[in-house]
Amino acid sequence: MRKFSYIELGATLFIPATHKHLEDVVLNLKYPNLKSVVIDCEDGIKDSELSKALQNIKELLLKYKQSELLVFIRPRDISTLNEILFYENILKIDGFILPKFSLQNAQQYIEILEAYNFYIMPSIEGEELFNSKKLNKLKKIIQKSSLNIELVRFGLEDIFKTLKMKRDYEVSPFDISVISAILGNFIATFKSSGFAISGGVYPFFNDKKGFKKELKRDLKEGLFSKTIIHPNQIDLANKAYRVKAKELDEALKILQSDDAVFNYNSKMQEIKTMTPYAKEIVLRAEVYGIKQ
Repeated sequence: MRKFSYIELGATLFIPATHKHLEDVVLNLKYPNLKSVVIDCEDGIKDSELSKALQNIKELLLKYKQSELLVFIRPRDISTLNEILFYENILKIDGFILPKFSLQNAQQYIEILEAYNFYIMPSIEGEELFNSKKLNKLKKIIQKSSLNIELVRFGLEDIFKTLKMKRDYEVSPFDISVISAILGNFIATFKSSGFAISGGVYPFFNDKKGFKKELKRDLKEGLFSKTIIHPNQIDLANKAYRVKAKELDEALKILQSDDAVFNYNSKMQEIKTMTPYAKEIVLRAEVYGIKQ
């Protein structure tokens, strides 16, 4: 399995396994600026389409060759994961997103996947999101596993569904008190243990202004990578992840300084506490470039 950082995921396009352009997208023939893609066998397809979706994946894998595009599969459940793992050329993909990852199925997922070397992104979408003790218990299960997990995902639309809520255009989840509390706890729980967290989906794919606003808020809240549902969101995300020249300059000074603490840009720069942030800024600049 090739190695990469979560920073390189960028905007992650979810595409139904039944989509008419599935092959062109996954073979990197359609959207050259796309960083990562997820072939979806779960919420993106109807129950009646599952058989066709799995057949499409099986046929696609026979043609698949790795490119710069990172490729993941989101199986419907443990049963479909077990089936997909036996498909020819499955070892060529980069990994899996595990839907509805919970205390009820986490150990089963782990036992199946520890025999492989995939990159795994658990997606937590159920009751653990609303219960700090259960969320911490689930985190500890992940930590004890030998799975290659850098990034954890949350089901933003699942949170709204559970609370019988729906958001409007340009309204950040962090501007809604109950959603903000849930996400704040989730971010603190996983980021404090070294996991990165992806931003949730922005469902209004024709609202560029709102999408750009949400990307900025994601970064402010410590989220990186973004679930996207439409190709017109790809370049918007890539541009949002560019780094300001001033940010990069400051990050390089932090990484290159021999002092424990120094003054730069009228701010205290403390090496031990600011190094993780500085490394992320430098990698973002390498992958996405500098803002003009």
